[in-house]
Amino acid sequence: MQFFRLGPWGEEVPAVSSGGTYWDLRTLTQDLDGAFWASGGTRRVAEALEGGELKPLVGAEALRVGAPVARPQALLCIGLNYAAHAAESGMPAPQHPVLFFKHPNTVAGPNDAVAVPPGAARMDWEVELAVVIGQRASYLPSVAAAGAHIAGYCVANDLSERRFQLERSGSQWGKGKSLPGFCPLGPMLVTPDEVSPENLRIRSWVNGEPRQDSSTRDMIFSVDQIVHDLSQYLVLEPGDVILTGTPEGVAMSGRFPYLQAGDVVELEIESLGRQRHQLA
Repeated sequence: MQFFRLGPWGEEVPAVSSGGTYWDLRTLTQDLDGAFWASGGTRRVAEALEGGELKPLVGAEALRVGAPVARPQALLCIGLNYAAHAAESGMPAPQHPVLFFKHPNTVAGPNDAVAVPPGAARMDWEVELAVVIGQRASYLPSVAAAGAHIAGYCVANDLSERRFQLERSGSQWGKGKSLPGFCPLGPMLVTPDEVSPENLRIRSWVNGEPRQDSSTRDMIFSVDQIVHDLSQYLVLEPGDVILTGTPEGVAMSGRFPYLQAGDVVELEIESLGRQRHQLA
């Protein structure tokens, strides 16, 4: 299934797309939040669709597309998880997943404008496969157990201000990652029965010019490995979002200029849709 949140900022309506129609989910839930996923939301929506219990969301096509996940408790990020990106960064491939965090309130819609922060000089793009947790995961016994804890997948942009990240953070990356609007998500969350994360084409463009073009096959740690590993060190809660790393082709490589106001960034992951946002 493909889940959406549609409408003005702060007033998004939960919806599911099926058969070319957006179906209003407000009879089942007020939002696509952790409580929805933890309570078997996907199953309940499937049953409601099959039973003809949902009403179409009138005018859905004209509504703003919001992030498909509401108010995540945590936004966890994996660094240097594509072999070619680690190489272009001049760093060795990590032996264990590298974890850092973005502030959860960085989440924005996939097409929302992104403000250039005051003092920013090295703003960068990073297309990433995002994983949404559906069931609490703590001390998972095996990598194979991870899949049962995943609600779905979506596109993310791990926007970064490299000067804040590398020069002002004291080796911690958060200051360059947590500025307002620095995590556009969406357009949709796709459930695991419809997409497999192992071999998805993943791409980005700036002002229509290609930047990143790779595949999730280049990931050093798979989605299941990441979820299993993180569960050994922290509790993953329903609605938490994990960004799984970016492929080569970012500005920090030195091959492309950094972003500036007026630039248009586009991101796409096979089967998960496309983002487009302008820097303001």
